[in-house]
Amino acid sequence: MKLTIAKCLFVLLFGFISFNTWAQEITIELGPDEIGLNETFNIKVTISNDKIKSYDQFPEIPGFQKQGLSQSSSMNLINGQMSSTNSIIQYYKPTKKGRFQTGSFSVKINGNDYASPGKSINVVDARAAQRTPGLFGPTDDLFGGTQAEPEFIEIEDDAFFASTVNKEEVFVGEGINVSLAFYMSETNQAPFQFYEPGRQLDEMLKKIKPSNAWEENFNITSIQPEKVTFNGKNWIKYKVYEAVFFPFSEGEINIPPVAWEMIKYKLAKNPTFFGSNRLEDFKTFYSSGKKIKVKPLPPHPLKNEVSVGLYQLRENFTDLQVQTGEGFTYNFGVSGEGNINSISPPKANQIQKLNTYDPNVRQQINRGNGRISGIKEFTYFLTLNEAGEVKLADHFNWIYFNPNTEKYDTLKPKSVIRVVGESKVNQAISNQRLGGIYDLIELEDNKLLNQRYKYYFSLFINLLLAASVILLAVLIMKKR
Repeated sequence: MKLTIAKCLFVLLFGFISFNTWAQEITIELGPDEIGLNETFNIKVTISNDKIKSYDQFPEIPGFQKQGLSQSSSMNLINGQMSSTNSIIQYYKPTKKGRFQTGSFSVKINGNDYASPGKSINVVDARAAQRTPGLFGPTDDLFGGTQAEPEFIEIEDDAFFASTVNKEEVFVGEGINVSLAFYMSETNQAPFQFYEPGRQLDEMLKKIKPSNAWEENFNITSIQPEKVTFNGKNWIKYKVYEAVFFPFSEGEINIPPVAWEMIKYKLAKNPTFFGSNRLEDFKTFYSSGKKIKVKPLPPHPLKNEVSVGLYQLRENFTDLQVQTGEGFTYNFGVSGEGNINSISPPKANQIQKLNTYDPNVRQQINRGNGRISGIKEFTYFLTLNEAGEVKLADHFNWIYFNPNTEKYDTLKPKSVIRVVGESKVNQAISNQRLGGIYDLIELEDNKLLNQRYKYYFSLFINLLLAASVILLAVLIMKKR
């Protein structure tokens, strides 16, 4: 037996006489139907002629706790052809006696889902410990020795989880960048893996999102490594969340401490070729809390209405010549850094010779480099009815608060309109009148006018005759 195995190993490691890849197959094996309270149940996924490059979380089983993962591989040589298998095993420990159902489930391996119908598991009283047969015999290793249970050790890590803010003091309406990230030094030797980041993030957002602020979320969809340096040391940063908060009112914004759990593997003290060389474990990291002071805006009649940020004005023209009565569009665009959603239309002062209609509004928001920026554009349709030069600065203005200078500022257009042609003021007034008797003369039909004349004339004659008869009758009565 030992000679045969030795020959096989020699051929495997040094010969490789023929290497033909067999078809890839994936199987899911479930543990026994009945186990003792002191035993473990397992789910084993095996892939043939390929490696397990990635895998998703194994299912939860009611009445059981996950106890860790192990991986194994094997190779076979049959009739000059070599095949291989790779397996990953999830172990479960029962928490109580009873009958439990795994239910149907699926596991994602190398990007594809593989389903299992599940099974029923009966957990009974603890049983006496039994020796598990080895790979090459009941208790023998490759060379006939007794196999010992593997011993796993925890590697000291050089990692932490932190929340960061870009400012500790802001004005009402001023943006605060908040981010959460896992940091690992470039020299770290401890093996880590992210554990259900989506679920953990959902739970964290319920705690850290303030109720008195508007949130602009950067919507991180994939966790990417980023090299950073601080305190003279190189780190790999894995950002899991980033947003900018715009406080509604003065006071304080509190970012509480939050927990972040990572899978941290323990490594085998004495690694073997055939055994499991690492054991899944968990470690929880905690961020520190943050407090941001929110100051009120300085006194101003519009302090409760203005936007706060760093803005400039964008127009679609600076000089334009138009004919009287001719319509044109004017874009008043506010661009810059701040809460783009909160930007309101500019104030408009009415000028007699300028007709203004309600604007169409369009906005674009950019999230990047730790800030919120963009543009909000108000497009007006304007008409001018009298020749001359019109400065739109006399008509439009937009007031905002600049947190850098800590002062209010006003954006005014630079656009100038040069209007040529005859005055259309009277025509504009005429078009707006409700109409009088002279306005209707040209609209009336002559036929209708003649019919009305005959009707009123006939009525007048009849009334006159009736009055004459009554008067004559009165005179006759007096003579009698």
